[in-house]
Amino acid sequence: MVQVRAHQPINTDGSINLDAWLDHIVSVDLALDRQALKEACEFARHAEQQDNASKNLWAEGASSFQAGLEIAEILADLKLDQDSLVAAVIYRGVREGKIPLADVSQRFGPTVTKLIDGVLRMAAISASLSPRESLVMGSQAQVENLRKMLVAMVDDVRVPLIKLAERTCAIRAVKNADEEKRNRVAREVFDIYAPLAHRLGIGHIKWELEDLSFRYLEPEQYKQIAKLLHERRLDRERFISDVMGQLENELLSTGVKADISGRAKHIYSIWRKMQRKGLEFSQIYDVRAVRVLVPEVRDCYTALGIVHTLWRHIPKEFDDYIANPKENGYRSLHTAVIGPEGKVLEVQIRTHAMHEEAELGVCAHWRYKGTDVKSGSNQYEEKISWLRQVLEWHEELGDIGGLADQLRVDIEPDRVYVFTPDGHAIDLPKGSTPLDFAYRVHTEIGHNCRGAKINGRIVPLNYSLQTGEQVEIITSKHGTPSRDWLNSNLGYITTSRARAKVVHWYKLQARDQNVAAGKTLLERELARVGLPQVDFDKLAEKANLKTAEDMFAALGAGDLRLTQLVNAAQQLVEPERGNEQLELIPRKATGYKPGKRGDIQIQGVGNLMTQMAGCCQPLPGDAIVGYITQGRGVSIHRQDCAAVLQLGSREPERIIQVNWGPVPVLTYPVDIVIRAYDRSGLLRDVSQVLLNERINVLAVNTRSNKEDNTALMSLTIEIPGLDALGRLLGRISQLPNIIETRRNRTP
Repeated sequence: MVQVRAHQPINTDGSINLDAWLDHIVSVDLALDRQALKEACEFARHAEQQDNASKNLWAEGASSFQAGLEIAEILADLKLDQDSLVAAVIYRGVREGKIPLADVSQRFGPTVTKLIDGVLRMAAISASLSPRESLVMGSQAQVENLRKMLVAMVDDVRVPLIKLAERTCAIRAVKNADEEKRNRVAREVFDIYAPLAHRLGIGHIKWELEDLSFRYLEPEQYKQIAKLLHERRLDRERFISDVMGQLENELLSTGVKADISGRAKHIYSIWRKMQRKGLEFSQIYDVRAVRVLVPEVRDCYTALGIVHTLWRHIPKEFDDYIANPKENGYRSLHTAVIGPEGKVLEVQIRTHAMHEEAELGVCAHWRYKGTDVKSGSNQYEEKISWLRQVLEWHEELGDIGGLADQLRVDIEPDRVYVFTPDGHAIDLPKGSTPLDFAYRVHTEIGHNCRGAKINGRIVPLNYSLQTGEQVEIITSKHGTPSRDWLNSNLGYITTSRARAKVVHWYKLQARDQNVAAGKTLLERELARVGLPQVDFDKLAEKANLKTAEDMFAALGAGDLRLTQLVNAAQQLVEPERGNEQLELIPRKATGYKPGKRGDIQIQGVGNLMTQMAGCCQPLPGDAIVGYITQGRGVSIHRQDCAAVLQLGSREPERIIQVNWGPVPVLTYPVDIVIRAYDRSGLLRDVSQVLLNERINVLAVNTRSNKEDNTALMSLTIEIPGLDALGRLLGRISQLPNIIETRRNRTP
């Protein structure tokens, strides 16, 4: 358990007795390397002594070296590994600019460096918040975005633990600071880090962070609850310890082997329950509580009988969630009794399986009891669950570094979380661009957008935003949207919200402007993908519009997609090709071996003659099963078909597993031409775009013209369709020095 600020051993001259401190840390975990820890401590202390400013801070008790030792003490109690403690000792020195990260890498290796860098990234969230802004005034969704952001940035389970320990030290240290600083640190810890500790299941850090934050943010109410308790926390914990010992002896005497744990409910939790349920302090029956874990369900009721034999039960304070589980599946026995010394005690009794389900399943404690906003992202919940499992397995096996490598799961976040210049967190779909961000903030900012800066650096408007970045939109007073933003091949806008805003703006413009702009846009795209002159009247008819002018106006206003018209134009030019978007012979996906119908695979026996059952008529996507007939191959049925269920009960040996085969991937070889002003790295940049778009290159030919300093590149590539071709040409045209990109249709 995290202690309430241990006193570090001090020499007679006022400095820290490092040897005595190391002896204490190593005694907590004998697996730690004392010499390696000492080297890190000496390194951090030397760096602080070299910093003139830190010598003044030492007298004020704000030493980064001293703080590093305190962080390491907390992590040692959590049984973290050697690298984590070394990173903890050095971290504050790196954050305050006294130790270069490059020196850490050279001295202590990549693992320690990566841990410190991860904690620095989490600290950047706090730094980016405006000091004049308070999350207490913001929306709950804003706070939740920041919490999600913290988790999304975590690559190693040790990183959030180091950060939580560092924030624990920070809120302890502001006891004697001015009120403004106390409140700022307390608000950050209360809104961000205490809930994060709660979601990770680290209760003993969570209660300290909550209580200290509550003490600074609501001092009068904190003092009121503390006075009502009439005893110190250590006294309450002594009471719990005595209860646990007495209950354990009684259970053992009846042959019930139980794991008993206890806690004294912390001050903030008591106040919150009083506020939430409108109760008086005397009605709070779980100020002191114990939890009993037993092997079997029958042992739960045996333990309950023993509890009620030992102490008097409080009427109407018994809940049987085993016989009547909660809606979320939570199961346990809850009872309240008058315990020793006449003090109220709550007892929770459940099996080990029930406890695991409550902690990690759909009814995990932080889901069914947490009062903060629930996450709407399955990926977020999965990552939290994974982090908590690693923590629990670490307690059993002791090697968190090895577990992190073995258990790491690439849970891809479905959202990105970025900052406005004044520190507000904005969540967007993954792959969003600065334009998506601009329209999310305000419609007029989107309309007037002329550029964007990411962390102070100018980027293209189709840049893909990453979690943790600060986005600044450059605007013009008289700016207007560009029609290129609606071209999905150019990747400027990815969200439907932003696209709808642009479309609406163009709808309000003059029809003549939309007609001219739409015609120019369509002609340019048709020329680029290599389609000959198209009959626009027929194309308009195919788009369900009366005239070509209506079609141009709809395209210019954004009501029609450019790719939709290009695909329709392909069908007009080459009607014999049907729905294919490109001519030439398609290439089937490697390894695709269709059966009789081309869409069924037989498990373990290769291809057999198959036929679809007339009784249930399965369709692609249905769960299916096969039945081996006599002379007619395999009959394919839906798994819930009554006929096949009857056949399976009589002749189960003739039922076989089948599934729908993969859809063949069709690719078409296409020649493209790229003309550009010659420069170093041109071919490399083009190749990078092809790699990003996952395009296979069959042939490349480049020629440079020294007279006009241009380069002509001819490529033969494999493309699945016109959409992909248009997107690729759009990406290449945005590279520096590109003059022209087009499809080459000449033989």
